[in-house]
Amino acid sequence: MSYQDQVSRIATELEEILDLDDLEAKVYLNLLRAGPITASALAKELDIDRARMYRTVDRLVSRNIISTTLSSPKLCIASDPHDALKIALSKKEDEVNKIKKLGEAIIDKINDEITSNQINTVPTFRVVQGRQNIYADIAQLIENSVDTIYIATTLDDVSRMYHSTIPEKISICEKNGGTVRLLVDMNDPKLAPFVKRFNATETKIGKLPSKGRIIVQKDKKMIMSDHAASSQHSGSDSDFSLCTNSNEMVDNIFTLCSFLWDSSKPLKTIDVKNFIKKASEE
Repeated sequence: MSYQDQVSRIATELEEILDLDDLEAKVYLNLLRAGPITASALAKELDIDRARMYRTVDRLVSRNIISTTLSSPKLCIASDPHDALKIALSKKEDEVNKIKKLGEAIIDKINDEITSNQINTVPTFRVVQGRQNIYADIAQLIENSVDTIYIATTLDDVSRMYHSTIPEKISICEKNGGTVRLLVDMNDPKLAPFVKRFNATETKIGKLPSKGRIIVQKDKKMIMSDHAASSQHSGSDSDFSLCTNSNEMVDNIFTLCSFLWDSSKPLKTIDVKNFIKKASEE
């Protein structure tokens, strides 16, 4: 993997961890690399309009991810990565505590004052916008499952999901008797340890019908995302997914994933030399 590929992968992960957009992640990483620099010089280095760079710097300063000096011209300085992570964690903890407190109160009001008639056997469909919302849906699906779930997706998506709550929910699913099968298309066998850390119940490597994202729970629900929306080059807000509990659609996709699973190779049994030879021939 080239240096630029490594930087791009780190930037993608950083977007999820610190809740940054693509440009904000690039600005932060470049400041870490270059040291104190003016916003104007940074805009020139990244080939970004200066006005856009100034707006990006202001957003990062307001979140304590970078700071500026009192000198003229002002220099931009990146916060230490550990400090930036602590800030992100503190913000998320505050948000979670607020949701828990307000959520429990509103649920009590709903139960006391509103009669619910939500029993419905009609299949439902909905579109979820934003990667964070999609990962929250996936995490909930996994946590509540006691059966088999397939996750068929790209290596880039696995790297992003690793930094969400999904790995934790996999452990809960397994304790409840469920199984999470990860199917990923991986061209470089050297990345096997990277995939293993996702900690799926079982993992296989194989060719996928597309570079989109498929999560399907047997007889229950599925979540599918388009490749263009879920790629590392698109922003997290542009990611979207289709969620449905349609029995026919769920069964068809589950059957497809089962077929792909049976025709793929377990991660731990891959012969590196033969894998590379086969990949080069294709």
